[in-house]
Amino acid sequence: MDTLFGRKIGMTRIFLEDGAALPVTVIQAGPCPVVQVKSEETDGYNAVQLGFEEIREKLVNMPMKGHFKKNGIKATRFLREVRVDSVDDIEVGGEFKVDIFHEGEYVDVTGVSKGLGFMGTVRRHGFGGGPKTHGQSDRWRAPGSIGQSSYPSRVFKGTRMSGRTGGDRITVKNLLVARIDPENNLICVRGAVPGKNHTFVKIRKSR
Repeated sequence: MDTLFGRKIGMTRIFLEDGAALPVTVIQAGPCPVVQVKSEETDGYNAVQLGFEEIREKLVNMPMKGHFKKNGIKATRFLREVRVDSVDDIEVGGEFKVDIFHEGEYVDVTGVSKGLGFMGTVRRHGFGGGPKTHGQSDRWRAPGSIGQSSYPSRVFKGTRMSGRTGGDRITVKNLLVARIDPENNLICVRGAVPGKNHTFVKIRKSR
């Protein structure tokens, strides 16, 4: 297994033996119980269904309640499927913890970036704006012309314009695992991770 789910706690710094300060993001990773195992014989592919973050049973709808009960697992807030090469050594009811990662290796972290709301082209795409002279009082941050004349007489798809910024699913690759705390299920990765504090993230060993 090379994947785990967790929550972003926030950023801090740790000090190395030579005194250098390292900016890190702290993530609570796991424990993730195995809720279901899918194999090529039964489902046509190999996968493991992992849960994360126990919740009260009354917060789960009836179909999911039966799904957890059938496998003897306590209800979890998140349920995600991970493809694997083989399910021979994986059993329902097992648990994956932060110790599947090791200090010094690299991971990819996936999360939803911070939603920043509606933005103009200067803020969103770094446009320079119009000239500030020649009587232009209200066009400083305007995008300018977006179309063409007689041909093709339309605006191309993907033209950079104003719009909502952030709120996208983003993967930051090759983050160094700086420290692991198995007792508290914490992993510290060097650099920034997408999303606000306490948001759900996926951690996977870099390939």
